[in-house]
Amino acid sequence: MTQPDIVIIGSGIGGATIASGLAPTGANILILEAGERLADRPENRDQRAIFQRGHFRPKENWFEADGRPFNPGNYINVGGNSKFYGAVLTRYRAEDFEELRHGEGVSPAWPFPYGELESWYGKAEQLFQVRGSLGEDPTEPPHSTPYAHPPVPDERPIADLRVRLKRQGLHPYSLPLGVDIERWLAKGQTPWDAHPNSDDGKMDAETTALAEALRYPNVRLRTGARVSKLEASADGARIEAVHIGNEVLKPGLVVLSAGAVQSAVLLLRSKDEKHPNGLANASDQVGRNFMNHNLTAVIGWSPRFRNDSVYQKTFGLNDFYLTDGAGGAPLGNVQLLGRVSGRIMKGDLKRLPEWLLDRVSRNSVDFLAMSEDVPTPDSRVTVDGERIVLHWKRTNWAAHQRLVGTLKGVLKGAGFPLVVSHVFDKRTPSHQCGTVRMGLDPRHAPLDPFCRTWQHRNLFVVDAGFLPSSAAVNPALTVAAQALRVADQIATQDLRA
Repeated sequence: MTQPDIVIIGSGIGGATIASGLAPTGANILILEAGERLADRPENRDQRAIFQRGHFRPKENWFEADGRPFNPGNYINVGGNSKFYGAVLTRYRAEDFEELRHGEGVSPAWPFPYGELESWYGKAEQLFQVRGSLGEDPTEPPHSTPYAHPPVPDERPIADLRVRLKRQGLHPYSLPLGVDIERWLAKGQTPWDAHPNSDDGKMDAETTALAEALRYPNVRLRTGARVSKLEASADGARIEAVHIGNEVLKPGLVVLSAGAVQSAVLLLRSKDEKHPNGLANASDQVGRNFMNHNLTAVIGWSPRFRNDSVYQKTFGLNDFYLTDGAGGAPLGNVQLLGRVSGRIMKGDLKRLPEWLLDRVSRNSVDFLAMSEDVPTPDSRVTVDGERIVLHWKRTNWAAHQRLVGTLKGVLKGAGFPLVVSHVFDKRTPSHQCGTVRMGLDPRHAPLDPFCRTWQHRNLFVVDAGFLPSSAAVNPALTVAAQALRVADQIATQDLRA
């Protein structure tokens, strides 16, 4: 059997994007995905199936530190979580690459500045066909390339709300989105946020980066292939084998892109006599520094506001991103949620009749408040036999509560007398990251600035696990940009040897 030159484990944003960057090298590339392709089924646009019956939620449990199980809501399928994401493809702010002091803790500096990733951001925006507009957000970092497509348009009530917020001196900006809105709505009159995509117009990992990679005859995708172990060479300098059940592959280079939690779990489970704490873990940082954005849904209601929008999710606010608006510590990002219907609300408010929730929805608008979770080594992923154990200690919560309170005041000022909020917990995959972070010192980080493990010269980790900080914006575009940068490094340095 011919062995692949490169094995990529995972087909989400990181794995699919690095595959697209490596495909032109001609290397024999095999992408291993534990799940299958999502079928085009009626449940894809059935909000009762998605939100009330949990049709797509994985059939697995993780565990709290005290042994209590919970269903994590991380999806195992071709394209990973991006099949369900809100398609917000935002660059980190330039300040996010520097040390940033919060009310609770410090967000560490990256091993390189924003400028190092800027051109790769532009390439990722092209790959994911991002719709956007420059010049609206005062925190926007420099762009050397414009968006190739205009922003997704506001629907009438959302356009009216944007005007109301501008009157308060705020700066609503068009969200950079990976959505062909005409194609999406042609399939069904629903939002795309949390709705699975079956090539309906959402630019996820499968429909963009993976599709680009698979145009090359040297790239193959294998589904239903769950990797059980990585095996290091006798001297520990390289990864010698990838185990899929009883099958053993021996590639020249391995890219681990299984997601922030699953990548850390695989490294920890691959421990051996020379690596008793797991592979790539001489720093004892694999699994540590887990971050999960602090997220709260904030819903404003007014009898005078008639919301007949279908998708809603077109603008955000960063007026409280770098400071609290009065010179204090940062609070975070605000963005519209996908339109929340009574069918969606019923998933959490089971005692209330759906007809009543629909009436509430008719006069409501739905926002998401998002604040940074600061890394700490005590927030971590561990393994206990077959169990995945999550020790998550929220940080920066007081700042998040201030952001929620500030947003409530903004909405009341915009004409919504009743504003309520709902906190998202760990059952929602809220941009998990940081578990196999990169850095300049191998004593404190498992990866170098090109996501190469310090210990094993042919092993890279390219997913949200590499992020040194979570910032307070959606991480998908940053993961994609770094994946393209790493692919270029591998290709130009020919690191397969």
